Amino acid sequence: MIEKIVLLGSGNLATQLGPALANTHAEVVQVYSRRITHARKLAKIIGCPAVSKLDSVVTDADLYLFAISDNAIGEVARNLSVYLPPDSKPVFAHTSGATPQLVFKGLNGNYGIFYPLQTFSKNRPADFSTIPFCIDGNKKSVRNQLTALAENLSPNVALINDEQRAVLHVAAVFVNNFTNALFGVGKEILDRDNIPFNLLTPLILETAKKVQDQPPRDMQTGPARRGDDKTIQKHLTLLNDHPAFKEIYQQLSDLIKQQQK
Repeated sequence: MIEKIVLLGSGNLATQLGPALANTHAEVVQVYSRRITHARKLAKIIGCPAVSKLDSVVTDADLYLFAISDNAIGEVARNLSVYLPPDSKPVFAHTSGATPQLVFKGLNGNYGIFYPLQTFSKNRPADFSTIPFCIDGNKKSVRNQLTALAENLSPNVALINDEQRAVLHVAAVFVNNFTNALFGVGKEILDRDNIPFNLLTPLILETAKKVQDQPPRDMQTGPARRGDDKTIQKHLTLLNDHPAFKEIYQQLSDLIKQQQK
């Protein structure tokens, strides 16, 4: 059983996940971040020490959880492994949706994935009981350990391998990152004519609710869905001053038409 955790990272995810883990049977014994001020801020919330040097990381933890940027996982893991006793057998795991677990291969005999599928912000509390956790490990024992830990946070825990997680991450980018960027486009269009964005928020919420129990294709509405080319052309004309937005509008309209065939 995982009882002692070192949390590496102090960003959006780590800020939400650290305190949540500290409320399970496990103990977050230390927070590491290259920026000591960030590490101390999160460690104070959790109630544990903070460090900014890898040679100061405790060496007897059961899990070293890397909640850091994808491009830093391999380097930090390699550097940390130098300071761990050669006979130690902790689990190395990361929270990335895009990085394979093989990033740890050769550094540690026990490694895996502890990926909560959600968007996180430092100042917006996360309800982990509603968040899916995607788990994987290079051994059955690692998968069992990480699954047991995740089940203390959420009832929605699934074994997802690297290939599946890569596909899931692409889909997540579409439904979250891209849609959020489109919210930004909508706001910029409205700002130009001093129209408040909050007029759109009920529509945004209803759209998200509808796809909870119905296929998105079945819930599609709008001029492209209806084949209303006259309205589409009117909208494109209104976007003449925003060529990038105009191109996006045309491409998405074409996509919707294709999906309805």
